[in-house]
Amino acid sequence: MPEPQAPLLVLASASPRRSALLSQIGVRHRVMASGIDESRHAHESIEQCVQRLAQQKAQQVSAQLKDVDVPVLGADTAVVVDGDMLGKPRDREHALDMLARLSAREHAVLSAVALGRHGCVSCLLSRSVVRLRTLLPAECAAYWASGEPHDKAGAYAIQGLGAVFVESLSGSYSGVMGLPLLETAALLSAAAVPVWQA
Repeated sequence: MPEPQAPLLVLASASPRRSALLSQIGVRHRVMASGIDESRHAHESIEQCVQRLAQQKAQQVSAQLKDVDVPVLGADTAVVVDGDMLGKPRDREHALDMLARLSAREHAVLSAVALGRHGCVSCLLSRSVVRLRTLLPAECAAYWASGEPHDKAGAYAIQGLGAVFVESLSGSYSGVMGLPLLETAALLSAAAVPVWQA
């Protein structure tokens, strides 16, 4: 008698990067994006905000599923500089301003991941420090024109063209991409969701 298949994980995110990272570690999943308001609450720390958003994404998608056995993974990432949370740029001017702020200095990247199942949610937080080299205005403008920064927190992608800006990284490369795999694997293990599947 064949063994029953492991429960299929649902990724509560439309991010192709998060889906690719799950596939990289062999996690069977399907995508079902959440539609929550991602605004930061008044008097909420950035750490609290990214964890709350990751948990809310998992909870919202879990509530839409008929099968409570199916685990749901939510995640949220924020770029932090001078105590400010940099989200996705609104437009070209906003992106160029973000890149100017990040130029020739360190910033933090906070990435929370949450796993919801049977009405319970567990959450872990990854913190990384990234330093960008000095960025010239002309190359920032060219980078915006490439289209890559449009939907990226902090207006850059470490795994894409923006890799040429990164001088150093301390922490989780996958966390900076948007899904910290060490923490993700720990949550999946606790929920008996296998990794390294064909």
